[in-house]
Amino acid sequence: MSSEEHEVVSIYPFTDDEREELLTKARECVFNWSTKDGWPVGVVHAFVWRDGRGWITCGAHRHRVSAIKRDPRCSVVVSGVAAPNGPNGAITFKGRAIVHDDEETKKWFYPALARGPYTGMDGELTPEQEAQAKAFEERLDSPLRVIIEIVPEKWIMLDSDKMAKDTAGQLSDDERGPLLESDAKRMQAEMEKRGIS
Repeated sequence: MSSEEHEVVSIYPFTDDEREELLTKARECVFNWSTKDGWPVGVVHAFVWRDGRGWITCGAHRHRVSAIKRDPRCSVVVSGVAAPNGPNGAITFKGRAIVHDDEETKKWFYPALARGPYTGMDGELTPEQEAQAKAFEERLDSPLRVIIEIVPEKWIMLDSDKMAKDTAGQLSDDERGPLLESDAKRMQAEMEKRGIS
């Protein structure tokens, strides 16, 4: 899925391939939603990126499940730190959540999540790694568990390497994202307000 299919607001965006690499290698994210009284809340979740969507899991009784059933708008934050040997930076995507409680989804999701820590390694899993993944997969398979799919609608990205190149005066115009209103107008107004030339 191309980032052009969604709104992108990033002065230092990743390419589509870099974005896909970071999200595919990431093992965890912060999932954010709004409570009934309007408070934003976020928790760290083990994370799987598949088919252009984020996937997490929790118990059906958790507040976040009833919250996203009431209002599916949410966001996901993924740091490059959670993506070993991936691009340097971070990605936030705003989207809408869908709660799944079907066996077909659980059938692919549980093995994908359980083997996540071993993805990106060369070759097959060792017998010990396979046993650990299988044990985790079995723990995941509980009657209360649901799976949450997050469908992206808006991307906010920070390619830290591009930012460093820009600071050094080495970033070309075609590598830079469009200037954001916060930089083009609001920053100038704030500088004038504070007497900064």
